[in-house]
Amino acid sequence: MLKKAIILIGTGISLFLLWFAVSNYREAGPIAEENLRGVALSLTAAIENLAVHDPSLAALAKFNTRDIAYFAMIDRNGVYRFHSNPDLIATSVDDRAFLAQSRNASRSEARVTLGTGEQAFQVSAPVHLPGETLVLRLTLHTYRADAVVRRAKLNMTILLGLLAAGWLLACALFRFARREELHHMEMARKESLAKLGEMGAMLAHEIRNPLAGIKGFAQVIAKRPMEPRNSGFARNIVTEAVRLENLVSELLAYAASDGPAQGSFELPELIDHTASLLTSEALDLRVEIAKDYPETLQLSGNRDRLEQMLLNLGKNALQSMLDGGVLSLAAVATGNEAVITVSDSGHGIAEEDLSKVFEPFFTNKARGTGLGLAVCKKIVEEHNGTIKLASVINQGTTVTVTLPRA
Repeated sequence: MLKKAIILIGTGISLFLLWFAVSNYREAGPIAEENLRGVALSLTAAIENLAVHDPSLAALAKFNTRDIAYFAMIDRNGVYRFHSNPDLIATSVDDRAFLAQSRNASRSEARVTLGTGEQAFQVSAPVHLPGETLVLRLTLHTYRADAVVRRAKLNMTILLGLLAAGWLLACALFRFARREELHHMEMARKESLAKLGEMGAMLAHEIRNPLAGIKGFAQVIAKRPMEPRNSGFARNIVTEAVRLENLVSELLAYAASDGPAQGSFELPELIDHTASLLTSEALDLRVEIAKDYPETLQLSGNRDRLEQMLLNLGKNALQSMLDGGVLSLAAVATGNEAVITVSDSGHGIAEEDLSKVFEPFFTNKARGTGLGLAVCKKIVEEHNGTIKLASVINQGTTVTVTLPRA
């Protein structure tokens, strides 16, 4: 969507600049003509004033500007009464069209090509002197006036060049960005495939062991169904089936993407409920559960998912205190956030393993799935929170969860 918007904006700006350059160039021609026409009128007035004050036209010999290519005064018989080139004075004009026009004493203007090949602007206008009317033929250089046209043409050429270069650069950048995007997508795909392969291998290992046990116990029961010891084998089958069921449940929890549900709840009540679910296992392990939290502290989100997160952290803590200890569940409000800590006094986690504890299937337990902390991390991130773990060998582990308050 953003790329389409950028392309549309770029196209719009380019079209506007193109229209502006072409319009400026098209308007330059009429502006140049108006400039020439204005200069011609001014010079005509000046020449006529000199001629009126000096009927001999001798003063015109000193009149010259850089805009004038040449000028002449012609009588009704087509004879040059004055010319910028003195050698042509008293000669006849050989331009029949001009002679017919001069007899009508009408004004005209046109672009002409001089004998040198130069483009010039020629004006013919009647000049009324005492006792007669002459025709002024004024020919002007156009390079000063046409500078407007040349400048507009140059500007249009530069602008078109810049637009072309800009679009070429944009296409090159787009192609480069597309290649980078495809490269990153390919790398992400390969990384996902690698993770899937690793996950598949771990799953195969985790599932194969319980299945092998179930198969072996079932085969023994099938051969001698009436033996008393088969009741123990049956219990082992149930244990391994429950293990498989727990693995599938954790996989589903890790793959779930329900997101935080809209709604608020009291965090103290959630901690109390989680502690009650852990009480039976804690009593068996001679672990004391300590709770510390304010009277009221509201959170918003998916209560069931957050309960699952706390329960996973509590079970991990209990499994690290097989010889007894203290499990601490605490919460405190800090500004717009709620900070939850789950601490234990167990055997701790090695320093080299701390960076891997939230990765799926990483575990240092003999019968662990390695999904508990990965599920916790995913649930916390779903609620725009953070989770951190600190641990010291033989002293215990503390998990800190920070969540936004309701």
